[in-house]
Amino acid sequence: MSKPLQISPETAIKLSEQLNIPLEHLMHMPKHILLQKLASLANKEAEVAPEKPE
Repeated sequence: MSKPLQISPETAIKLSEQLNIPLEHLMHMPKHILLQKLASLANKEAEVAPEKPE
């Protein structure tokens, strides 16, 4: 079993809410899976966000 992620409690709470994952699952999730979920979330937000004119 892997050790819990080394992130702050505030970050863990925000991530669990944004990813819709229970906090306990998030803390014991392998890093590579968490990174995949974060990348997927970032892609979804990029599609939804309107482009900013420069």
